[in-house]
Amino acid sequence: MKYHMRRSDRQIEDRAVLESILQRGKYAALALCRRDEPYIVTLSYGYDNSSGTLYFHCAKEGLKSEFVRENPNVCATIIEDRGYIQKECAHEYRSVVIRGRVELVDDYDEKMKGLAILIGHLEDNPETVTAGISRKQNRVDVMNIWKLRIEEITAKEGR
Repeated sequence: MKYHMRRSDRQIEDRAVLESILQRGKYAALALCRRDEPYIVTLSYGYDNSSGTLYFHCAKEGLKSEFVRENPNVCATIIEDRGYIQKECAHEYRSVVIRGRVELVDDYDEKMKGLAILIGHLEDNPETVTAGISRKQNRVDVMNIWKLRIEEITAKEGR
C-alpha cells in the first residue's frame, strides 16, 4: 500500500466485509487523468469476486473513453451510505478505494461474460435481460466493456 490510512481505527481489514461492500454496491466513481487534466465519472458495475474484477460498460466514443485510452490507471471508490445521523452531526458509511488499470475487452465471448456479470450484479432477473442482449449482437458491438482488476484496495467505516 502506497499510503497509510490516517484513521486506522476506521480501517476495515476483514475480507468478508470488503467483499460485502463490493457485492452490495451498484456504482463506482472512477477518477481518471490525462496529462494534467482530472475527470471523474460514476458508472454502474458488476463485481466478479472469483477474479477480483469490476466490469463496466460504456459507449465506444466519448470523454471517458478518451481518458482511459490515454491513461488506463484509475482510482475508484464505492460507498455504502448508511445515512446521516440527525442531532449528532455524523454520517454512517462504509467505503472502499480501489486502484488498478482499466482494460478494454475486445473478444465477443469475454464481452458477453463481462456483460453477464454486470447484469447479474444489478438485475433481479438477469437471465431475461442477458438473453435479450445476446440475441442482438449489434448492441454488444457498439459498446465497450471495461474490466478493472483490483490491484490495491483499502476500506474504512465511519460514524
